[in-house]
Amino acid sequence: MDYKTMIALIAAISGIILGWLGKTRSYRQDIIQEAGADALQRADVDYIKRGVDDIRLEQRVQGQRIDALSERVTRVEESAKQAHKRLDRKEEMNGGV
Repeated sequence: MDYKTMIALIAAISGIILGWLGKTRSYRQDIIQEAGADALQRADVDYIKRGVDDIRLEQRVQGQRIDALSERVTRVEESAKQAHKRLDRKEEMNGGV
């Protein structure tokens, strides 16, 4: 083999090796970027889940407050009804003043 053929062969082999190394490096970088994007997406989803859980908890607490308030309103209405009955009886006893 003459030196020109040898140089061409070495150049072709080195080109193949460099191309393969570049592609491998690019592939690794793509995997790293995808892993980072996946991690960020998981973190975002976890953040959203925590927010939804907080909203559900707050909604449950608000429901309990509404139930307690509703019970108190019912008691106040019944008390007012009894007071009106007593006032009506008192007015009847006093001659409907």
